[in-house]
Amino acid sequence: MLGRLVLTDFRNHADLTIQPGPGFVVLTGDNGAGKTNILEAVSLLAPGRGLRRAALAAMARHGGSGGFGVAARLADATDLATGTQPSAPERRIVRVQGAPTAATALADWLTVLWLTPAMDRLFTEPAGERRRFLDRLTLALSPGHAVHANRYEAAMRARNRLLGEEGPTDADWLGALEAQMAEHGAAIDAARAATVGALGASLADHPQGVFARAGLVLEGWTGAGDTLAADLANGRRRDAAAGRTLAGPHRTDLGVTHLGKRQPAALCSTGEQKALLLGIVLAHADLVAARRGTAPVLLLDEVAAHLDPMRRAALFDRLAGIGQVWMTGTEPGLFEGIESAASRFEVACGRVTQRV
Repeated sequence: MLGRLVLTDFRNHADLTIQPGPGFVVLTGDNGAGKTNILEAVSLLAPGRGLRRAALAAMARHGGSGGFGVAARLADATDLATGTQPSAPERRIVRVQGAPTAATALADWLTVLWLTPAMDRLFTEPAGERRRFLDRLTLALSPGHAVHANRYEAAMRARNRLLGEEGPTDADWLGALEAQMAEHGAAIDAARAATVGALGASLADHPQGVFARAGLVLEGWTGAGDTLAADLANGRRRDAAAGRTLAGPHRTDLGVTHLGKRQPAALCSTGEQKALLLGIVLAHADLVAARRGTAPVLLLDEVAAHLDPMRRAALFDRLAGIGQVWMTGTEPGLFEGIESAASRFEVACGRVTQRV
């Protein structure tokens, strides 16, 4: 868990320090006060672009120095920090115990998962959004997944550029890039398949309760890592005409079904889709805790706003003891059902006050 969080010139927070305890961390305040900004800062302590996927320059406080900083001390006294310098607002700097490191290394120290209101549309959006969601789940179980994904994407971009050039292409170079894609693509596919299998078993181990139980399956391109190099070589003319690569794990989708209704998640109601998402994230948190020995940090933005009192109470009961859970809401009354101890903070105009 996080024992201390310090923000400097991040979004609307000029200088902010929070010292949360274990368990629930509740942030309340008006819309626009900066609650979600705090969750976004925590999400940057994991590999990737954070819960908003915003450009780094957009995270720096308007009227600030031009850069920003996010620093945290974990319960085991490990110090994590990330941010940018004013001279290079789009270059991310990451440090662990004060030493520079790659952003992918953050996965070795902290697991962060989140749900935001925008994710309520996950099942009706393009496949890329579900792939990113699946990859976050996979990264929590296989920290090396980010390295394979980055190297695969780099090789694919280089191959696409090469195929797009006029005149004859360098067949040996293409072959080397395709071999890299096949190597890392096989690792990506295997890690995703293992995550979906383990998560399906975790979902089956828990009673459904008030949250719908999801069935998960990989769809689209899957399980052909051993033939990917040949598929890419044979598809060069096709891919050159399309202007993109049409085979590989970047074409995989996560299929989700409401098992109780035997219905694709995309056809379920908004409330059912939210319940499916919650069920997946909760089962995954249990899986991470069992596999890695430490629970993930959960960031749940406005999660209680559209739940009736019965489902809110059921959610709080389910989250109790699962690890450090950060939640936001406009009204403190939304969280009165929390029976265990919680760190409660009031957020207003970029300032935070701890509530007793």
